[in-house]
Amino acid sequence: MKPKFIITIGREFGSGGREIGEVVATKLGIDFYDKKLIELASKKSGINKELFENVDESKSFSLIGNLFGLRTSPVGNVSSGCFLSNETLFNIQSDVIREIASKGSALFVGRCADYVLEEYDSCFNIFITADKEAKIERVCSRTGLDSEKATVLIEKVDKKRASYYNYFSNKVWGEIHSYDMSINSSLLGIKGTAALIVKLVKEQIKL
Repeated sequence: MKPKFIITIGREFGSGGREIGEVVATKLGIDFYDKKLIELASKKSGINKELFENVDESKSFSLIGNLFGLRTSPVGNVSSGCFLSNETLFNIQSDVIREIASKGSALFVGRCADYVLEEYDSCFNIFITADKEAKIERVCSRTGLDSEKATVLIEKVDKKRASYYNYFSNKVWGEIHSYDMSINSSLLGIKGTAALIVKLVKEQIKL
């Protein structure tokens, strides 16, 4: 039987972290989770997906714990018309992450998965960064924005991701000691960075 392992990827906007994660998951034959977690958390809880999207890492996030009113009648013991805090929504999503991790190998992008799964064995926590010019070029290509607007967007998204991570975890977003490894994807590119991660994981778990 193959050993079970988990990979989590934190990433700067424009670094190619999501694409790298997809390549790694494919090469290792494990499930890949990014925004799909929002849909799973919504289905599991019966809570409107829009509420989870409002507290997602890429959205504007309030550090004072805003309350979001339910727009649809949820299932379970949460009655219609009540309010859910950011922490409650985060905890529901975290339960989904733990449930997935308990069943088999998987790769998670963002959502503080490294913090949520910090007590799990064989969990590899990786942060992807990139040179500023490479990030701007990638964002311009994806969005059609000019370099100036792409730069502003990168700064905004990374600020939101940092606020989300720093608020919900006991670590610092992007700080090298918060992860097992930090990689600059500009050095090896998407495929090269993915290959490096695959090699590391295989060596560590003797695949």
